[in-house]
Amino acid sequence: MNLLPNKLQLDILRRHVGPFIFCFFTLMFLLLMQFLILYIDLLVGKGLPLGVIIELIVTNLASMVVLAMPMAVLVACLMAYGKFTELNELTAIRAAGVNPFHVISPVLTSGILLTIFLVWFSNDVLPDANQRARSLFIDIRLKKPGFDLKEDEFYDGIDNYTFLVDRITNESDSLHDVTIFQDPTKNKNKALIKAQKGALSSKENGQTLTLFLENGSILRKLERNKGRQQVDVYETTSFDRYRISFDLSELAFSRSNPQDRSRNDRTMNIQAMASLVDSLDQQIKEKKQKLYTKHSFSITSDTSKVFKRELEYRNEQEIQPPVKTDWVGLKHLTSKTKQERIKSITLSSLRTYRTSLNELITNTDWRIEKIARYLVEIHKKFSIPFACIVFVLLGAPIGMYTRKGNLGYAALIGTVFLTIYWISIIQGEKLADRLFITPFTGMWLSNIVLGLIGTYLTIRICSSFKISNFWKNRD
Repeated sequence: MNLLPNKLQLDILRRHVGPFIFCFFTLMFLLLMQFLILYIDLLVGKGLPLGVIIELIVTNLASMVVLAMPMAVLVACLMAYGKFTELNELTAIRAAGVNPFHVISPVLTSGILLTIFLVWFSNDVLPDANQRARSLFIDIRLKKPGFDLKEDEFYDGIDNYTFLVDRITNESDSLHDVTIFQDPTKNKNKALIKAQKGALSSKENGQTLTLFLENGSILRKLERNKGRQQVDVYETTSFDRYRISFDLSELAFSRSNPQDRSRNDRTMNIQAMASLVDSLDQQIKEKKQKLYTKHSFSITSDTSKVFKRELEYRNEQEIQPPVKTDWVGLKHLTSKTKQERIKSITLSSLRTYRTSLNELITNTDWRIEKIARYLVEIHKKFSIPFACIVFVLLGAPIGMYTRKGNLGYAALIGTVFLTIYWISIIQGEKLADRLFITPFTGMWLSNIVLGLIGTYLTIRICSSFKISNFWKNRD
């Protein structure tokens, strides 16, 4: 049996390459633009090095690859097989006795190979890329904005100082009508500094900024003790020239090691998440067993001795209990004090059990939710790549039925199915995380439904099979 593709199969594969590459990079571009629009405020105005911005974009491209590749498979199949039937080649191969599945099988094989690749990519590459991107996001959020004064705007980017400048001369970097609010610190008093003119000078690779002021005054708030009371005293000082130095080292961007940060479900591989699921399952079992062992409600030794003595005494005297009660155990006691004591011990044990049971329910629910999130992510690493196979089974027959191989038809039909698919995946993930449905159902339902539709359409176009044959044969 020859496993190598023949000329017809190679031709249909070549027809897929162009649309697939075009759609893949178009979708990557759209996803990248969406990412930049969402996070443009975080990246602009921070004074970040260009290399950091590029690294952040590259690390986020990994998650886009997993999303874009199945989409590109569907659109490429719609275009390639639509053009195949538009040129009457499907009619020709049927007339020659060639089953249409003969031209679907090489693309289906390619879909299987893409699925295997994406599973590996999602498990071995994507978690580390997500971890690096997550670490970069945290580092960027912790970075303070650079020293950027603007006219008639308050600037408080440097700790303990607030700046207000009336006018800035860009040619000479001169500041006019400068007002500085200085907050009280250990070494400095609260002060208001005003100057007619100022100039900025940066030294030591931008880590130290010096502000030179001219013709101004300083209003300081001093605290003096007058007897037992503390009195605020204000002191005014005029100056011709005044210099203030600021440490800008905290404004510089600093990188942290991504491996030092904790990982979540999106930054872990399948093996790590499966290990955590087993660990959480074991913890739930241990906590349940601990509760059952601790609160078995067996009669304690002291209570047992009380019951034993009272039963022996009652059998000898044959007397009635002091208080009539529906509690079986209390009927055997001859003293009201002993009845109240046993009742108090029992109620105390029940209250303790209720508290422990509520704690167990809370801890168990938390662990079950964690398990659900990990299982959702595990299933997602298989279900989204598997969409490559589903979309081949769906796109090939639909493309043949439409008989249109242009991008417009393919984009329109692809948009409909992709919208249904991704809404199902997103909502399924949310419902599974909230325990409304199982992780398997949330992540695989859309694949199963679309896969069954695609399988039926593929069988339908490759044979004379129809669903209506079932009831026609019965007639």
